[in-house]
Amino acid sequence: MGAHYKDVLEALRIAYDRGAESRDVEIKAPWKQAERAAFLDRLRSEGMRRLLEIGAGTGQDSAFFRDGKLDVVATDLSPAMVDRCRAKGLDARVMDFMTLDFPEGSFDAVFAMNCLLHVPNTELPAVLDAIRAVLRPGGLLFVGVYGGESREGPVDTDRHVPKRFFAVRTDDELKDLVASQFEVLDFHAVDLGPAPAWHFQSVTARRTR
Repeated sequence: MGAHYKDVLEALRIAYDRGAESRDVEIKAPWKQAERAAFLDRLRSEGMRRLLEIGAGTGQDSAFFRDGKLDVVATDLSPAMVDRCRAKGLDARVMDFMTLDFPEGSFDAVFAMNCLLHVPNTELPAVLDAIRAVLRPGGLLFVGVYGGESREGPVDTDRHVPKRFFAVRTDDELKDLVASQFEVLDFHAVDLGPAPAWHFQSVTARRTR
């Protein structure tokens, strides 16, 4: 029997509450900046304006999209992270992936950067279904995660306390999971060099119905 999302939530909340201050001053890597800029360009080209960021952390990406003239709502399971978002003037709410409390079809787009890797494989389809429900038909989803192998559990080198749960997937596993709910428009991997062993997986997909 694999892990359950409800069983890892509290440890994740504690870890991210404790890490909010240090994460808020981290400089975002150029490749991460390029990923979000490319998604903003796609949204602008399609005239999309209303964006939900899930797993928003301290709101650096949400602030970027807001400054790009989008109407942004940020969510995170960590109250300390949400406080950091609100300090940036963002509409931010404490929510986990299973409790996205919005009417169906509320958003043109959903941005999920390095957060769905905390969802166990057995429950990722349910989370993707919850995301799909808040997207309007034709809306866009960005998923960015670390992956390249198939494993679940804490990582020894994790600096957070308590150590966080990770579910990492091969490229094919991730593409197949997203394709079960969405039309995959783009998948590419970003090579992060010799360490860590994982690479970054970037998926852009559309809700088709």
